[in-house]
Amino acid sequence: MNIPHIPVLYNEVLETFKNINEGYIIDCTTGFAGHSSGLLGQNENIKLICNDQDDEALAFSKKRLESFESRVIFNKGNFEHVIDTFKDYDIRGVLADIGVSSLQLDKLERGFGFESLTLDMRMNQNQSLDAATVVNTYSQSDLERVFRDFGEVREYKKVASLIVNNRPFNSSKELADFLSKKMPKGKLHAATLPFQGIRIEVNDELGVLERLFDSLEKAKLKNCLVAIISFHSLEDRIVKNYFKKWSKSCICPEGVFRCECGNNHALGRIITKKPIIPTPLEIKQNPRSRSSKLRIFKFD
Repeated sequence: MNIPHIPVLYNEVLETFKNINEGYIIDCTTGFAGHSSGLLGQNENIKLICNDQDDEALAFSKKRLESFESRVIFNKGNFEHVIDTFKDYDIRGVLADIGVSSLQLDKLERGFGFESLTLDMRMNQNQSLDAATVVNTYSQSDLERVFRDFGEVREYKKVASLIVNNRPFNSSKELADFLSKKMPKGKLHAATLPFQGIRIEVNDELGVLERLFDSLEKAKLKNCLVAIISFHSLEDRIVKNYFKKWSKSCICPEGVFRCECGNNHALGRIITKKPIIPTPLEIKQNPRSRSSKLRIFKFD
């Protein structure tokens, strides 16, 4: 079959999980099953839980992983729920490649790209909130919040005002072309950061990521590796902060003269003091990998 996707940090992910030889690994964001197929081929005794909220991704992955059928469980759903769903399984690894999948980016009808003739951006097409609703109905102050907090847009007030005063917009292409004409030229396309903000708002991406971490913390997984690939600073900050929190042994308030908590609260240890980033060769072969960062934590 034609494989239309290059998984990000593929070799580094396989290296992370290479010593797991029993139990289950959860691929929270299976997509085209690039990482999943590699893990099943490398780790012959493990089973995989392949999770995705996208029907098209799951259909493709089921076909791709047919030869591993007896070792795979497919699950449709947002990854914020996957740990709770499978908490009674022997989970030895958790992988989440967060952000927009290539499947979604490359399908113009999904509305993520600058040339898309729809204004959608839903990762789960069964939900009601889409990009058109955000762009065409949100108040100016709500759009400012989206662009400031989620898009990290420096001129968030200007972008929000331009949209409110010139809407409705009927497609991502129309909105991207409009922003390109109205905003100063820079290294990035003028729509890049506003689109990021809209997409995060539509899919509640940061909230979903935090709830995944809360469910991992609550599950108290034993001897389990957690590997998270993020693509922008907002995601990476959440990953870094949770890993730091989980590795703290003393949880006494700052300023306490003597430890009173027992100093035994660490859930595990951070494996990656600094994030693993793609090599120059990978970035050349797959430009979409350039902003990716892999952080790894080991639950004791």
